[in-house]
Amino acid sequence: MIYKALTFIAVLLLLSPSSYANEVEGLARVVDGDTLVIGKQRIRLHGIDAPEQKQLCRKKENFDWACGQAATQALKQKIASQSVKCIGETYDRYKRLIAVCYLGKTDLNRWMVRNGLSVAYRRYSKDYITEEKYAQNQKNGIWNSEFQMPWTWRKNNK
Repeated sequence: MIYKALTFIAVLLLLSPSSYANEVEGLARVVDGDTLVIGKQRIRLHGIDAPEQKQLCRKKENFDWACGQAATQALKQKIASQSVKCIGETYDRYKRLIAVCYLGKTDLNRWMVRNGLSVAYRRYSKDYITEEKYAQNQKNGIWNSEFQMPWTWRKNNK
């Protein structure tokens, strides 16, 4: 009886739509620090939130710098016309695939957070908290500045 129940549950899990990963691979166009396009598929990098394009951060020396644009440029330079593979299971309300993207073996989501180009988006994931703490301790990227969290900046600048 228990064997039949476990078998039934296993079959349901295997047939569940959420168990099918969507994989997109190819040349990526960088939209911003947490969004790519491969072919016709828009992709939102899972578990991270980068400063917005118009967002500024303030250095301790009391000058502003375009941290949102810097995040976008850094991701563009990292990818540099190479093939990217993105793997995800769900879509957001804008029909973007929520995915972890790889440049070879490099997890680009992790790379963005570790280098202080984005933050761990704790509202949706706990995956990159360690990388965020590392970036904070090393004062990488935005962590060498005063800044608003991207979600706060969006709310205040609608």
